[in-house]
Amino acid sequence: MGLFHFYDIGNTDVYVFDDFLIKQVKEGAFINDEETELFVEIIKKHFDNKNFAFISNRINSYSVNPLVYTAAEKLPNLVAFAVITVDEKMREISIFENKFHNRPFNTFDNLSDAISWVSEIIKDKNKTKSSDFLVD
Repeated sequence: MGLFHFYDIGNTDVYVFDDFLIKQVKEGAFINDEETELFVEIIKKHFDNKNFAFISNRINSYSVNPLVYTAAEKLPNLVAFAVITVDEKMREISIFENKFHNRPFNTFDNLSDAISWVSEIIKDKNKTKSSDFLVD
């Protein structure tokens, strides 16, 4: 996994690794357009022209302006979205949120399983991407 970068953008902590990031929203927060813009800036800084996955570690309860989900459609290199939660209500909300984008999506009970899943998708996408450039 290597080194990572950490960002505290107000209501959210973001951990950026080589091929994925983990977003953890603080208890009781409300995620709005401004924080989403900061989050997208972090993504562009670390994953410009590189496939990556987004892992949402939902250990806290918070609210989201549903319009922020349109930001995902503006990130063509976002190849997978994983949610970690043990709360059934949060799992149901995550499944609803998945309707706002067309990326591979899955929910998990722990971070290790989420990282394994997104790593496989990234590896497959990168393999497909590199084979697109092969010439016979």
